[in-house]
Amino acid sequence: MAKKTKAIKKQDLDKDKKAYFSPAQIRTFIDEVKVEFTKIVWPDKKTTMGLTGVVIVFSILASAYLGSVDMLLGKLIDSVLR
Repeated sequence: MAKKTKAIKKQDLDKDKKAYFSPAQIRTFIDEVKVEFTKIVWPDKKTTMGLTGVVIVFSILASAYLGSVDMLLGKLIDSVLR
């Protein structure tokens, strides 16, 4: 009998839980996202353009370096295999 009582209580607890994908929960989530978006501090245009330039220059340098290392290693392996 004690086992049956525990099972019933567990079922009652499961009924009290809210569904995660209910419309009310989705609405709450969207409201919380809107509140968090108001806390974002966006950089000004000058900072954004400067950092974008740094990323572009770094990408070009990294691709040139990796391309040259690939070419040199390819030639080295080609000469060893011949």
